[in-house]
Amino acid sequence: MTVRYVSRDGSLVPRRTRRDCPACGQPLPSSRARFCSAACKQRAYRLRRVDETSSDIVLLAAELKRRSTLVAHTIYECPTCSSRYLGEQRCGECNRFCRALGPGGLCSDCDAPVLIADLLR
Repeated sequence: MTVRYVSRDGSLVPRRTRRDCPACGQPLPSSRARFCSAACKQRAYRLRRVDETSSDIVLLAAELKRRSTLVAHTIYECPTCSSRYLGEQRCGECNRFCRALGPGGLCSDCDAPVLIADLLR
């Protein structure tokens, strides 16, 4: 004789009878439904998406790396004199290696190196 919903040690296994919508917590209309409405489905989709501004910079860096031009479009800063360079990994004044700050380019007015992240803020 077998007993349903009983584990080996004799304790009852809890049986879930009602499923809820993961977006709002309301009961689902059918056993096959994942969300209670189209609005909850859309809300869950938007919550899964990442911040587009930060991912755009990451995607840009990945594309530049794929084209082998990432170094040419990266802003570097010297740790001792704080001079910024576009595409130059070594400081001309201190003769030290610089640290990478991120993708960027030259300002159209003053030809100073500008980070893309600074422009998006």
